[in-house]
Amino acid sequence: MTRTLCLFGSLAIFWFGCALPNPQLTQLQIREFQTRTYPVQDSKLVMKALLNVLQDEGFIVKNADTDLGLLTASKETNIENSGAVLLALLGGTNARWEKIAIVECSANVSELEGATKVRVNFQVKKLDNHGQVIDVGAILDPQFYQSFFAKVDKGVFLQKQDL
Repeated sequence: MTRTLCLFGSLAIFWFGCALPNPQLTQLQIREFQTRTYPVQDSKLVMKALLNVLQDEGFIVKNADTDLGLLTASKETNIENSGAVLLALLGGTNARWEKIAIVECSANVSELEGATKVRVNFQVKKLDNHGQVIDVGAILDPQFYQSFFAKVDKGVFLQKQDL
């Protein structure tokens, strides 16, 4: 039994020791996956498609200014885990645990010559059971943005078809 635990402990140390560090992304790399250009001259059409996608994803639009091409939205999700709550409560009456995640989005829609450029960024803010901020960080996963823009692509298509 002890031998098995030592083996698993050694494997765990090896696994975590060999894990590659998260590479630092340059501002240019971040901007690249946060931006997409649509071959559509009508920036309002693209902004409307973006608005529809955000609402479909459960975001509440906080601000939209077509003159500036600015769109902000947020979405709250309950991330409370009953196991984590139980463990935290064992620590005492002032226990803290993750309760809410707020995903905030800001979008910048710009009209170019014959096209419309969209740059979006997302940020996650986690709050504890007392409403205090635990963690705030930008979402820097290129796959996340690729998935989001795939939905916007469909939204632009539907908007062009007046659907």
